[in-house]
Amino acid sequence: MEYNFNAIEQKWQAYWKEHHTYQVKEDESKPKYYVLDMFPYPSGAGLHVGHPLGYIASDIFARYKRLKGFNVLHPMGYDAYGLPAEQYAIQTGQHPAITTDKNIKRYREQLDKIGFSFDWKREVRTCDPEYYKWTQWAFIQMFESYYCYDARQARPISELIAIFEQQGNKDLNIAQTGERSFTAEEWKTQSEKGQQEILMNYRIAYLADTMVNWCPTLGTVLANDEVSEGVSVRGGYPVEQRKMRQWSLRVSAYAQRLLDGLDAVDWTDSLKETQKNWIGRSEGAELNFKITNYELRITNENPELTVFTTRADTIFGVTFMVLAPESEYVSQVVTAEQKAEVDTYLGSVKRRTERERIADRKVTGVFSGSYAINPVNGKEIPIWISDYVLAGYGTGAIMAVPAHDSRDYAFAKHFNLPIIPLIEGADVSEESFDAKEGILINSGFLSGLTVKEAIAKAKTYITENGLGQVKVNYRLRDAIFSRQRYWGEPFPVYYKGGMPYTVDIKDLPIELPEVDKFLPTETGEPPLGRAKDWVYKA
Repeated sequence: MEYNFNAIEQKWQAYWKEHHTYQVKEDESKPKYYVLDMFPYPSGAGLHVGHPLGYIASDIFARYKRLKGFNVLHPMGYDAYGLPAEQYAIQTGQHPAITTDKNIKRYREQLDKIGFSFDWKREVRTCDPEYYKWTQWAFIQMFESYYCYDARQARPISELIAIFEQQGNKDLNIAQTGERSFTAEEWKTQSEKGQQEILMNYRIAYLADTMVNWCPTLGTVLANDEVSEGVSVRGGYPVEQRKMRQWSLRVSAYAQRLLDGLDAVDWTDSLKETQKNWIGRSEGAELNFKITNYELRITNENPELTVFTTRADTIFGVTFMVLAPESEYVSQVVTAEQKAEVDTYLGSVKRRTERERIADRKVTGVFSGSYAINPVNGKEIPIWISDYVLAGYGTGAIMAVPAHDSRDYAFAKHFNLPIIPLIEGADVSEESFDAKEGILINSGFLSGLTVKEAIAKAKTYITENGLGQVKVNYRLRDAIFSRQRYWGEPFPVYYKGGMPYTVDIKDLPIELPEVDKFLPTETGEPPLGRAKDWVYKA
């Protein structure tokens, strides 16, 4: 007997649709189970092989849980906003609203034919105003909040304003950008714009100038995963590092909570270790190096470079300092004699992403012309600029200890800089020496101590002598949100006096307006700027 696949599939698919077989009903007698797939981007004329590969596996699991007596919620949706969907529309010469709707219909047809057990009554489209009303609501909550480390939670920004009016920002253990201090009187004398600029340093959702991967052709900021060898993965267009005004979320404030929370989740040890490395907690110290031979453009009377190190015991082995090319100090420390050479170097590293800079072991760099003073022995050390230092981690400046760090060692060898071994018996003639254990030498008051003893004594010396402070750092960065493209939910903000304010929640959703031209711009000016009549009345 021949098995008629088409007839049988059509019969049962029609039955499932007519009887709402997979529509979830409330049933408190059964334990709940939630199975959610990663929504597909409707950015093509149909599904690709990777879609069913994952969806079949999760569907098998959802069916298994139903058979085990669980009330299973297994919905599906479409990640319909964003770069992939808009780029497909541009390539096909259509408006993204048209291509997205057309692609979703085709995706749904294909998903139904495969026979998945999705609850389509709960379908989500991220371009639906009824959906992004709530992402806009969430953004407003974050904009109107700051993070308190003592409470280990977000608090209303109105509470922070009340604190500023009473005591300024003295002795507050809260997440912030920069370290500006002010009194209550100084806060009260600020204009409204001045106060809003200060608050922007504390908001969980905030605006800041940030180094990003900018693709002029695509007209948008790209994540590191979207860039390879200086070009965009999608289209192969040139990408460069550029400082741009961006919205960010202060997720770094939650770093310790995220670490602590790993104990409460049912994950494998290997996955937890991956998360720990991603969050990247480091205990160490910040040290201040005074700058000499500097340009007068620095406003600070006693300009200093602040560096973070987990190995304060190696301070006597510092023979040079290195700034990230994006560091704000670069323009300040470069001398007139070195400016042309530095400018050439900065131009050459502009198209390299942070990931590529980390992976590439090729040594490059340029001397700034200025020097710093080692705070423990008073020796003058040169300040270099190199792309192996990243602006986003620590302070964007490092104290280089070439005898005991492989990248510092390669740099010192390449540019013929001094290498001072700090561990008894260390041979640094061919490579750096792992200094995790041993007895210190060439280290002044730390000589003769074990590494563990020297780290503790160095931290004490640094704090007691006002040379810096003990500190915990995290690799976790704040999340950047870009909006240089048209096809995405608008930020629920309006501008007054050059500062952003959130719209009233009752006015949500703020819907995406129609514009004559939605193509991105090479300068980064948002296409929404063309919507001349799109005005919010506060």
